[in-house]
Amino acid sequence: MLDSKFLELLCCPETRQPLRAADPQLLEKLNQRIAAGGVLNRVGQAVGRRCDGGLIRGDGLYLYPIWDGIPVLLMDEAIPLEPGRVAAPPASS
Repeated sequence: MLDSKFLELLCCPETRQPLRAADPQLLEKLNQRIAAGGVLNRVGQAVGRRCDGGLIRGDGLYLYPIWDGIPVLLMDEAIPLEPGRVAAPPASS
């Protein structure tokens, strides 16, 4: 997984909130839903690959996936953790 010192440097690209590593139980449930085709990213596109890990935004609303050991800190790729947030547009600056 990610080095703790490196994780301290990362933040949400939208809100600048700190990020924390997703726990294994959440990742397992999320990956099961991805395999079943039931996960959409923030812009409503189906997430088509398992997450190796994830970084959860400080408020717990979004998970940024880690694929091939690389954190994907793109707002459009964020996975909503609240069902009502699927396909919600990013807040304007």
